[in-house]
Amino acid sequence: MRVLVAMSGGVDSSVAAALLRDEGHEVVGVTMRLWGGPSDSGCCSVSDVDDARRVAQQLDVEHLVFNFSEDFDRQVVGPYVDDHVRGLTPNPCIECNRHLKFSRLLDRALALGFDAIATGHHARIERTASGPRLARAADRAKDQSYVLHMLDATCLERLLLPIGEMTKDEVRARATALGLRTATKPDSQDVCFIARSDGGRSTFLGDRIPLHPAEVVDAEGNRLGGVEAVELVTIGQRRGLGVGIDGRARYAVEVDVPGRRIRVGEVGELDVDGERLDSVIWVDAAARAQALAAEGLVGQTSAHGAVVPIASIAAVDGGVDVSWARPTRRVAPGQSVVVYAGEVVLGGGIVTRR
Repeated sequence: MRVLVAMSGGVDSSVAAALLRDEGHEVVGVTMRLWGGPSDSGCCSVSDVDDARRVAQQLDVEHLVFNFSEDFDRQVVGPYVDDHVRGLTPNPCIECNRHLKFSRLLDRALALGFDAIATGHHARIERTASGPRLARAADRAKDQSYVLHMLDATCLERLLLPIGEMTKDEVRARATALGLRTATKPDSQDVCFIARSDGGRSTFLGDRIPLHPAEVVDAEGNRLGGVEAVELVTIGQRRGLGVGIDGRARYAVEVDVPGRRIRVGEVGELDVDGERLDSVIWVDAAARAQALAAEGLVGQTSAHGAVVPIASIAAVDGGVDVSWARPTRRVAPGQSVVVYAGEVVLGGGIVTRR
């Protein structure tokens, strides 16, 4: 089989390419050039492209570079900035996977005559009677199925995840045994286009949109303080609100960007009975039907968060209402909830204001 392997310059994708090569596939590595600005996250930098190219040389496989920077700016960076203006808390890694690392890459791969694409993500693909299903990785601590939940059956049919059955330690051991230069390279951290050394998120957004001060109030509307930029505050945030001098922890429970006001409260005020999701994607029709039956399902509200039992899922107004089996901490609008049946992803969507 002819496989196009997305090589990020990290150890996981390096080993994924090596495993497929050793299985006898015709492997070609590709690095997607996405972000051209400053980056110190260990992802999307010039050195990462060089690491991927050198690993491809070590493996004796061809290496390509696809420039998707315009697509990345339009479909990831631009919406990330716009969401902050709207008072949302986006997840750019999910949007990059949705638009670039799978959809755009798969289209290019098929146009070039490849049979499949592969990545170094920690997740598995199960072949079931209903079709392919994305499942959690063998290494639960590194599981990335949450950020891949938008992959439908059409994509999963053409996708290989070679390291999904391996632990991270096993991946590094394999890379060491092969003498790969990425064997001890640290994992990438944070958002690739936000450089911490360059002022982080506040500088990045401040260079692109006006940031506005806002007052911080309690449930009765009493002013408790203020923040320099309401656009940087997210639901559930505790630090940086300038309150709590009486020893009581307070959290952002409402963020009104147009009104320049943040209401804070105690942690219990963040508990909700459910969430409204839009931009919902199910793996296929069978997965949707299983989700709406809501028998024995759980939801995950962050990349490595605990799962929450689901009481029901109802289709409403083009989205779904997910009801929790117990009160659960509210998810910031703009973040995702992913629905699982055991280890298997059925789909998920983006939390919207209710």
